[in-house]
Amino acid sequence: MSGHSKWSTIKRQKGANDAKRGAMFTKVAREIMVAARAGGGDPDANYRLRLAMDKARTINMPADNIKRAIERATASGEGDAFEEIVYEGYGPGGVAVLVEAATDNRNRTAAEVRSIFAKSGGQLAGSGAVAWQFEARGLITVAREGADPDEVALAAIDAGAADVDTESDPIEIFTEPADLEAVRKALDAAGVPVEDAENAMIAKQTATVDPDHVRRVLRLIDLLEELDDVQRVTSNADIPEELMEEYAG
Repeated sequence: MSGHSKWSTIKRQKGANDAKRGAMFTKVAREIMVAARAGGGDPDANYRLRLAMDKARTINMPADNIKRAIERATASGEGDAFEEIVYEGYGPGGVAVLVEAATDNRNRTAAEVRSIFAKSGGQLAGSGAVAWQFEARGLITVAREGADPDEVALAAIDAGAADVDTESDPIEIFTEPADLEAVRKALDAAGVPVEDAENAMIAKQTATVDPDHVRRVLRLIDLLEELDDVQRVTSNADIPEELMEEYAG
């Protein structure tokens, strides 16, 4: 399983408290607003908005919240207030880290991200420093429980997927970015229970993390994800699942 989704899945399985759930609502609402402002408020004609709305539903975001976010962006142009920026840096042990943000104050966000890297034993780097180690892919996940991995893989390949990891939990299906929505729709039509679908940055090669650095790397990711402006954090860290489980408690 790709590193960013493995850690996210473990944290989700552990459950989120009310404060963290509220922060998730804020991030997803911002994602909905940016998508609606860029491509309109009709999810059938704006697949990025459709993905953001699907994500909102997976975290049980109230329908009224989703509706208000779309209305605010399309009526007032509030989505324009947010600038999408990718920060690049190195975490403990030299792991590569990408930080995707949507911010209305570039200086504030840059300062906060830089401070967290420094306090965590890493450092913020310049544009292009680590991005070359990742590639844009569509990522679709299917719950492993109750699914036949081989049947899921066949359906995914027939739908146009580029690759399927049947050993991961959840099952991961990778597509070309432009094919994500078409593959998701085809899987839905085939009766495959899609858990999540998103455009993601996937590490071309992973880096093994020294056990002494594991807690510091995961703490860096957590601190970055706690920032309201940060939408997603991706690293090329290869951390055994048992160590992640131990850190998550």
